[in-house]
Formats: sequence, structure tokens, C-alpha cells
Amino acid sequence: MHRTGIGYDSHRFAQGGPLRLGGIDIPSDVKCTGHSDADAVCHALTDAVLGAAGAGDIGALFPDTDAANRGRDSIEMLTIAVQRILAMGWHVHQVDVTVICERPKIGPHREAMCARLAHALSVPPGHVSVKGKTNEGMGFIGRGEGVAVIAVATIAPRGQ
Repeated sequence: MHRTGIGYDSHRFAQGGPLRLGGIDIPSDVKCTGHSDADAVCHALTDAVLGAAGAGDIGALFPDTDAANRGRDSIEMLTIAVQRILAMGWHVHQVDVTVICERPKIGPHREAMCARLAHALSVPPGHVSVKGKTNEGMGFIGRGEGVAVIAVATIAPRGQ
């Protein structure tokens, strides 16, 4: 039996880079703003993993009202979510991520993101898919004001 969870996150851009996405720093003149390190890829994946296991969401596990989460490394948050589902008898099987932004181009950073995320998820890099899409100039993303991410995680019982 496999289960699937969907996660979504978006963040505004602010001046000053680098831009952290998928656990890596991308050279940029903008960065995402948020309570933690604002890695929208990790946040969407964390929600997808937790959702697949019926284990809540990132806001419940890492509330922005807790000062301990200010500036927190989102890869660490993802790793803790994976540990939580492992304790429930599940493991991550595969994930698929779509990053929606006008800039930066995701392709040149895909391999590094997949490797970093795979390590946090305890899966082989081939079980992580990261794609980049634009918003064709529409909305806040199209105006270059931020980024959105959609993630899907498939989990399976431990041992399968």
C-alpha cells in the first residue's frame, strides 16, 4: 500500500541573495522572505510528506510563533518530518516537485537540489524529481515578485 501527499508553498522575494531553494543556495540578487530560511521547496515537500502519513503540517510541527524556528534550516525541518513518518512505520518512496518562478532558471540547479533533497528524504537521488516552470508573465510570480512550489510525496510502509 502506498499513500500520497500534496504540499504547496509560496514566498515573496526581497532584495539580497542568495536564493535558497531545495536546500541549496542559488546565486541571485533576491532571496525568499519568511520566518525560517524560507526555502519554499523544502516547505512544500515537508507538507507533502506529513500529509501522506496523516501527520499534520509544517505549521503545526514548526509554528512561526516559536522563536526557535526563526531562521531555521528548512532541510532540517524536512529531515525531522521524515523521521516523524519513519516512527509511524512509513518511509518516503518518491517525490515530485514543481518550482514556479520567472527566475532563476531551475534546470542548472536541478541535480544539486535532487541530491540535497534525496539525502534529507533518505532516498536515492533518482527518486527525487525537480522541475522548473514559469508563470508566463501572469500574477505575482509572472511579475518576478516571488516563487511558488507544488510537491507530491509517495510513501510506503517501512520494509517495502
